[in-house]
Amino acid sequence: MYLPEGYNTNEATKYPVIYLLDGSADEDFIHISGLVQFNSFEWVDQVPKSIVVGIATVDRRRDFTFPTTIEKDQKRFATSGHSDKFIAFVEKELQPFIDKKYKTTHSKTIIGQSLGGLLETEILLKKPTLFSKYVIVSPSLWWDNGSLLNQNSAIFQESFNQPTDIYIAVGKEGLTPTEIPRVMEVDANLLAEKIKATKSKNVKVYFDYLPLENHATILHPAVSNSFRVLYPKPKE
Repeated sequence: MYLPEGYNTNEATKYPVIYLLDGSADEDFIHISGLVQFNSFEWVDQVPKSIVVGIATVDRRRDFTFPTTIEKDQKRFATSGHSDKFIAFVEKELQPFIDKKYKTTHSKTIIGQSLGGLLETEILLKKPTLFSKYVIVSPSLWWDNGSLLNQNSAIFQESFNQPTDIYIAVGKEGLTPTEIPRVMEVDANLLAEKIKATKSKNVKVYFDYLPLENHATILHPAVSNSFRVLYPKPKE
């Protein structure tokens, strides 16, 4: 957990919450919470002071993937396919616990990369109201031969009324580890274009191509970029 400077249980002030996948201290928690802290300094003032909740990895393939129809992947990743249980944990246990224990607003952001980005995309399409901001970095949309790109969703309907901001980033990453060749950059762009076609006026999507970054280096600069996009400063 990262609590912003000045957080006081005895005061009425409430804070947005940022949920981070792969979020243990030896994963991405320290450098991402550092970005949140930096961007919320008064002299930077890019991001509102926020609570950061790091969710430690136990088994990424189990928790971040839905069942695949690809037999080789079923055997290669034997524990995979249980994202439904992880999403239920986030919805029914984690979020209610955080909202009860800490002083939170209704603003909820989720950040994830690779298989974490796949999970985020699944949440966005199947349970979009769980979060109001999505930072999806290098999503592994190749899973199940890109079937998630064909998923229908409430966010595509004119009646979807929750303001939702989606930032999608990808680096120069190339071919995916699949039997049928796919390209990470193409899949990420396809996702962005699919969302852009929504009839809802409450959904905004931003696509960011970072050609100087690869799958290993992209998360930190992408999250930094996302804060500028998701929290635009008013023009003077």
